[in-house]
Amino acid sequence: MSEIIISEYLNTPVVTAFIGNKMEYLSFVRDNELGNIYVAKVDHIVKNINAAFVRYDKDKTGYLPLKNITGACVINRKFTSDDTLKNGDDVIVQVESEAVKTKKTKLTTNLSVSDNYVAVTLGKYGVGSSIKLSDDIRTFLSDKIKEDYENIMDAYHEKLSGATAGIIIRTQASEIDEEKAFNVIEDSFKSCLDELAKILSDGRNRTTYSCIHRSDNGSTAQHIENAEAFLKVRGESDYSVIEDTGIHGIRSAIDDLKHRKVWLKSGAYIIIEQLESFNAIDVNTGKAIKGKDDIAFKVNLEAVNEIFRQIRLRNLTGMILIDFINMDDDEKYEELIHKVKAFCKYEQVHTCFIDVTGLGIMELTRNKNDKTLKEILKDVEKAVDNSIHQ
Repeated sequence: MSEIIISEYLNTPVVTAFIGNKMEYLSFVRDNELGNIYVAKVDHIVKNINAAFVRYDKDKTGYLPLKNITGACVINRKFTSDDTLKNGDDVIVQVESEAVKTKKTKLTTNLSVSDNYVAVTLGKYGVGSSIKLSDDIRTFLSDKIKEDYENIMDAYHEKLSGATAGIIIRTQASEIDEEKAFNVIEDSFKSCLDELAKILSDGRNRTTYSCIHRSDNGSTAQHIENAEAFLKVRGESDYSVIEDTGIHGIRSAIDDLKHRKVWLKSGAYIIIEQLESFNAIDVNTGKAIKGKDDIAFKVNLEAVNEIFRQIRLRNLTGMILIDFINMDDDEKYEELIHKVKAFCKYEQVHTCFIDVTGLGIMELTRNKNDKTLKEILKDVEKAVDNSIHQ
């Protein structure tokens, strides 16, 4: 039986999920701006990086890529597809990623809202679905929504100020009774469109720097819901939600995630390096018995499980380069790649296998959805230091 455990780390609430007495999911419950939507003002345009620096709070600026600006979000003037942003423009923006070190907050005009079953994004077009859904369910739901998609978009054309909106059917849609699925998904789609229409309307009537939509990312309930979705994707439907009693050693498990070296059961180990522009992971045989048949292949397969666990728990994003132990058998290397691709498919954060370089380095990319664990722990430790010295 799996468990979702609500605990604390240095006075900060955390939600973890354990499968077979091993921590597989970790999230810190903290205030953040991810997903918040603001009425902002363009400070200045920087042409050489094709972006605008936008003030979304009196004391906060972020950068907004100039490509694919949603015209409905420019609220001080009529904005056509041929237009570009100008200094002083008022624009509705959503926080796409938080500021980290010298990097400013990344903003977007592709405003996105969601519920349990769908995610709807302004400025996009068409119907998609989670790759974690089975092929039959994905095809059935997508085809049904596609039949009415154009009619729904026509009905909302004026409310969305001429903007389109794309829909992604989420993994949880698989839990809806098949006979009711289409109506539930369609209702969810329309509800999200209504919410986007309200955000656009509110933006035109609120003062600059107003927050017109606050994300639910910071609530414990939302983190528990995310942990439940994580378990369900992995076929873990029998789970309990409990308060931490101390027997799981959650604090020490989190402290272990600060270390570069991670030992595997076989005696092999992996080294994880978080660098400025990419993440590097190196697999080593270590104490594994080198004379054992197919040791490289077996260690590599074992390492895949732990590598994806570490990527998830440390929230490594961007480019991830993995140096597996060299193997001469092409067939076994293909089997290794197949396993990596399978693990990518079941990650909640979009993770993609890219290629294997000429030097045998496997390359993955993982979408940035939040700060890395390393960055979050720095924030948590800084908050503790500040409270001590107040």
